[in-house]
Amino acid sequence: MSPKERKPGPKVAGAKGYFARHGQPSHGQPGPARHPHHPRPQGRGDRPDHAGGGGRFWLYGTHAAKAALANPRRKFHRVLVTEKTHELLRAGIPAETLSPDAISRLLPQGAVHQGIALLCDPLPALNLDDAVALKPPGSRLVVVLDQVTDPHNEGAILRSAAAFGAAAVVVQDRHAPPESGVLAKAASGALDLVPRIAVVNIARTLERLGRLGFWRIALASDGDSSLTEAATHGDVALVLGAEGTGLRRLVREHCDISAHIPVADAIGSLNVSNAAAIAFYELTRIRTP
Repeated sequence: MSPKERKPGPKVAGAKGYFARHGQPSHGQPGPARHPHHPRPQGRGDRPDHAGGGGRFWLYGTHAAKAALANPRRKFHRVLVTEKTHELLRAGIPAETLSPDAISRLLPQGAVHQGIALLCDPLPALNLDDAVALKPPGSRLVVVLDQVTDPHNEGAILRSAAAFGAAAVVVQDRHAPPESGVLAKAASGALDLVPRIAVVNIARTLERLGRLGFWRIALASDGDSSLTEAATHGDVALVLGAEGTGLRRLVREHCDISAHIPVADAIGSLNVSNAAAIAFYELTRIRTP
């Protein structure tokens, strides 16, 4: 089906979380507050940003922590705050009040925690069909990342996806950054606002999106048409590849059309997170009645 045959859909939804805001988040009992100069002794697995095999990790920073605390699907085991940031917590959430330096000593080197940190489990896995069903059909945007492995790039893409109301961000499970403090900090809260779906096979996922009625656009510097020409009303899956290697051939073949963002010859191509933000804006502009 060509873009011209697609029927107009309603305006893309604003950047709102997809989780119901009710009840308290699921969490462990970190225990009573401790004196700032006597923090809980460091345990195995506490300090690393991410422990392999889906282990706990430290999530830190004001925006990332607030979004995690408001997400009932997020399970956390310790909540660390300073005296200045204690007001960020909702009633009923137990926390340890420590000095900024004491918190820093428990986190990965260089972590900018802004006075709050959570020891979390990764979010439970989500099903693609369930995630896209949370948005009304006709104007849904699903972002598919083909082996984008840099957590800063993916975090920035998640943040832009939240800003433009994306229904989900799909990543390949073995070629994507794990959930970590770095990813959550770069996403500025969007890790807990946008469904992040890890799949085994991107090509098969694109087949599934096609059966669900999504118009699949492969974004590449050598795309056959401009993004403006390729865009359509209705549900869209935008597929982006890693910097350098770009989209894999099989992934590109499972798209309906390839498109590019016109840039000056002196640059040639954009950082994948910058390209994503521009593409989200252009798709929203074109698809808004």
